[in-house]
Amino acid sequence: MTLEEVVEGSASGPAREEGRRGVPRHVACVMDGNGRWAARRSLPRTSGHRAAETTVIDVIEAARSAGVEWLSLYAFSTENWQRPGTEIDFLMRLVRRVVRKHAPLLHARGIRCRFLGVTDPRIPPPLARDFADLTTLTAGNRGMTLTVAFDHGGRRDIVAAARSLIRSGVPAEAVDERCFAAHLPFPDTPDVDLVIRTSGEQRISNFMLWQVAYAELIFSPVLWPDFRAPHFLECLHTYQRRERRFGGVRPNENGERRP
Repeated sequence: MTLEEVVEGSASGPAREEGRRGVPRHVACVMDGNGRWAARRSLPRTSGHRAAETTVIDVIEAARSAGVEWLSLYAFSTENWQRPGTEIDFLMRLVRRVVRKHAPLLHARGIRCRFLGVTDPRIPPPLARDFADLTTLTAGNRGMTLTVAFDHGGRRDIVAAARSLIRSGVPAEAVDERCFAAHLPFPDTPDVDLVIRTSGEQRISNFMLWQVAYAELIFSPVLWPDFRAPHFLECLHTYQRRERRFGGVRPNENGERRP
């Protein structure tokens, strides 16, 4: 599956236009499998994290070129703080190096960068400043929005939104889904259309729980460090072949004829 086929569809005319419309607006990736990638090569887990850098940039470029408007990457969860301190320290140093190294490229590509989470005081202040600097640098960009979930937990975001509603004094009867979503972090973020999780694991793992409520799920067996643009584009193609009903049915499935 080529990039052109994903973006334009394989047919011409109306079918090609439908192919363009079929590109998911918001794709979220659970980047899983770094440790297993390293273990299969008798390498330390840190080698898997280091190898993941190439995949991150490849997927960002593929998503932008394919016309994805929002890309969210799950980099570090609230549960990941339970990992060994040496691994956490390595991740913090690695992420800082990656952010500083690729900031010029992301900005040049017109990508707006944001970081979801980043509230735990254990995050090194220099890394938090780099996150803030990249956010400020790219704030005016109008290309794809890249959200990196770092120190993120979907349940924590929902609890925080509930607390915000209470502090704001919103009457209980006035709370609906739209009102609640407005109190989540980055409330302008659209619902996720497609979740891709690598390594074959089939879990959401507390990732953007509110936003993925009706997302299509694809569980790729490929470990994240081996995941490349062709794998990503094949996931987009799989998404295009699915029919999203949002709880409804086709008109001809309930005894009615199609108009």
